[in-house]
Amino acid sequence: MSVKAFKLVSAVEREMLMGDKNYINIECIECCGKNLYIGTNDCFIYHFLLDEKVSTAGKITFAATKQLHKYLGLKKPVSELKAASALTRLLVLCDNTITLVNMINLEPVPTGARIKGAVAFTLNENPVSGDPFCVEVCIISVKRRTIQMFMVFEDRVQIVKEVFTPEQPCAVAVDGYYLCLALTTQYIILNYNTGVSQDLFPYCSDEKRPIVKRIGRQEFLLAGPGGLGMFATVDGISQRAPVHWSENVIGAALCFPYVVALDDEFITVHSMLDQQQKQTLPFKEGHILQDFEGKVIVATNKGVYILVPLPLEKQIQDLLASHRVEEALVLAKGARRNIPKEKFQVMYKRILQQAGFIQFAQLQFLEAKELFRSGQLDVRELISLYPFLLPTSSSFIRSHPPLHEYADLNQLTQGDQEKMTKCKRFLMSYLNEVRSTEVANGYKEDIDTALLKLYAEANHESLLDLLVSENFCLLTDSAAWLEKHKKYFALGLLYHYNGQDAAALQLWVKIVDGDIQDSTRSDLYDYIVDFLTFCSDQELVWKYSEWILQKNEEVGVQIFTKRPLEEQEKNNINPDDIISCLNKYPKARVKYLEHLVLERKIQKEKYHTHLAVLYLEAILQLKSVTTDNCTETTELLLKLRSLLQRSDLYRIHFILDKIQGTDLHMESAILYGKLEEHEKALHILVHELKDFHAAEEYCMWNSESRDLQYRRRLFHMLLSVYLAPGSSDCALVMAAVDLLNNHAAEFDAGLVLQVVPDSWSVQLLSPFLAGAVRQSLHTERMTQVALGLAQAENLIYKHEKVKQKGAPILLSDKKVCQVCQNPFCEPVFVRYPNGSMAHTHCAANRHLNSNVTHHSPSSSNQT
Repeated sequence: MSVKAFKLVSAVEREMLMGDKNYINIECIECCGKNLYIGTNDCFIYHFLLDEKVSTAGKITFAATKQLHKYLGLKKPVSELKAASALTRLLVLCDNTITLVNMINLEPVPTGARIKGAVAFTLNENPVSGDPFCVEVCIISVKRRTIQMFMVFEDRVQIVKEVFTPEQPCAVAVDGYYLCLALTTQYIILNYNTGVSQDLFPYCSDEKRPIVKRIGRQEFLLAGPGGLGMFATVDGISQRAPVHWSENVIGAALCFPYVVALDDEFITVHSMLDQQQKQTLPFKEGHILQDFEGKVIVATNKGVYILVPLPLEKQIQDLLASHRVEEALVLAKGARRNIPKEKFQVMYKRILQQAGFIQFAQLQFLEAKELFRSGQLDVRELISLYPFLLPTSSSFIRSHPPLHEYADLNQLTQGDQEKMTKCKRFLMSYLNEVRSTEVANGYKEDIDTALLKLYAEANHESLLDLLVSENFCLLTDSAAWLEKHKKYFALGLLYHYNGQDAAALQLWVKIVDGDIQDSTRSDLYDYIVDFLTFCSDQELVWKYSEWILQKNEEVGVQIFTKRPLEEQEKNNINPDDIISCLNKYPKARVKYLEHLVLERKIQKEKYHTHLAVLYLEAILQLKSVTTDNCTETTELLLKLRSLLQRSDLYRIHFILDKIQGTDLHMESAILYGKLEEHEKALHILVHELKDFHAAEEYCMWNSESRDLQYRRRLFHMLLSVYLAPGSSDCALVMAAVDLLNNHAAEFDAGLVLQVVPDSWSVQLLSPFLAGAVRQSLHTERMTQVALGLAQAENLIYKHEKVKQKGAPILLSDKKVCQVCQNPFCEPVFVRYPNGSMAHTHCAANRHLNSNVTHHSPSSSNQT
């Protein structure tokens, strides 16, 4: 996958260097700032000034101006040049001798300082001496298997260390105390200070030219076997994957994030980030490739060229334009070290956003979403792709230059409806995720309005969830869109959220009445009832109450019966007004009165009486239609009886008058019971209804919360009704016997024996008599137990009194009353448990002093 990372630009052409002297060849080069130095095979050094020029079209060229040239007089090639700018010195290797010359005039230093016996040399770019006015030089000595370290000053040199190697060194790079050496058969790392070495990997110097290059702090690049560019640290490990270059590589340079390699025919560019070959430049007869402070220079025997890197941003944009997203992102991350932090962050976010749109266009939605999030995309950039989703009031303008090449979704999908649907589903999901995050800050209205439009168009179930929760949908845009898509129920929710309940109800009522069509909710009538139930606007409640009750009065009455409890307690809506409203709706009126009386338990006579009358009228109405008790009649009778029994607030005589002349005997009995006219009530139950069980129940519920005597009086009254003189009905006799035998505890046995006929046998009343005897014995025994407990308690009190009297109390004329502080004149006093004593009349005083009030006198303490 090719990338145009570098452009080859000529710097020094052969005519400037040698004119017509074809025998002159370039042997070495050095560049320091704008200064370019060239060493030739005829022992000359040339000095040029390089001037970089940029045309209006952005094209870079170099103009080289020759400053001077210097003949060294040795008739040997200049093998190497190294600039020491801090010393304004140029180190020149020629004929195994390193000479110090002035960088400006190329004259040797006056002292003639030089290093002899050097085959090759390099500078330590991570010096250990700490002296800013010297450079550290490492040479491969003419002595076999010897490396020498020198300190070079402005006009003198000083040897520091001589190190012996296991094999003859061929190439060297240095970092601090560490030497990276290419020996005859292998690469090694050697600490010249400690002498410790670390083998790296083997290679054969006879077959290929070794490359040893320092590329960073404590890291080197080496030409490894198999056409690999290997990275190694001073610890002997590799922290980067190798790059694949030519087997015949003869030179390498670094221009982050690229490694540039030179072979016989090509210059190849390799990424350190993903180890891929990115660019290939044809270049024949090249034999020098070096980098100088980020500037990569390549040379043939006759000319010098500069590899000008294209701006990383342009490289990244080219990759994005080719839809090579992963490569672009890798390159962008790698560019972090070359770009100021703030500028990089801005650039990187934009690249992430562009990459996100590329993935989006390829329908890679998961990848796109992650890139949008990481790049902190203004989500309106994405929304703006979808026609009509942004509100008309939105002030959004797309980024410039644009993040993508698409006008809108139609262009992106080329009208493919399936793709368009997928894109809309993605936007729904993405907007739903980001609407509650920081991404939405500042333009929540745009996001929620767009989301509403998408939901409405897709008939999505989440539309209602959006509208019933907190949202920022713009009313004008959203209302028009919902109406366009016939989402009238949702439109009502939107009106409600914006405080326009009247408009919402008007819409919903039209849906229920069939004036407009919307099948969103089949239970919309029930929804309106619930809505009005909790609506605080009383005018709206009254306005739609008639409509609600006409539709279904039993359900509709809930707008009054199920209102919030606190509102009902405040009587915000007067119950009397509600009852007046419900007069046209009898079922609703009954349910509302039941709500007041039975649920809210309002203690008002008019409500209780009204409810009882309504029950009674309904029963009588049903009985007038049919003589048989239907289910409805039975239910009403049960409700009426329950109300008559439990309530004490209705007008008894009024109800009784209405019942007179009807067959509601049980209800009459209940009312007589409320009037304490129990004999009449029992007479009705026994003689009219002949319901003996009901008569017993009457005695039970009428005596609830009453004392035993009251209950016994009722049961004796019932027995008297059964045994009334002149009554010879066997059923009444058996009822009396059953009453006695089943409720023996409710009778006074002595009184019963006085009223029962003498003709009754003992056997007939044996259960009653047995129970009476048992109750009598139980009462006697319980009395004895209570008496025994009282006697025991009395004995305890007597014992306490004796204990109090047991200890003598000495009273002398020196004792004084603790209250008045006067002496005692007679042997009559009060003694408290703490031993203090007081006059009897002082003890009676309620205002005792603080020493005495801590204790309460008791009768057993008095003497």
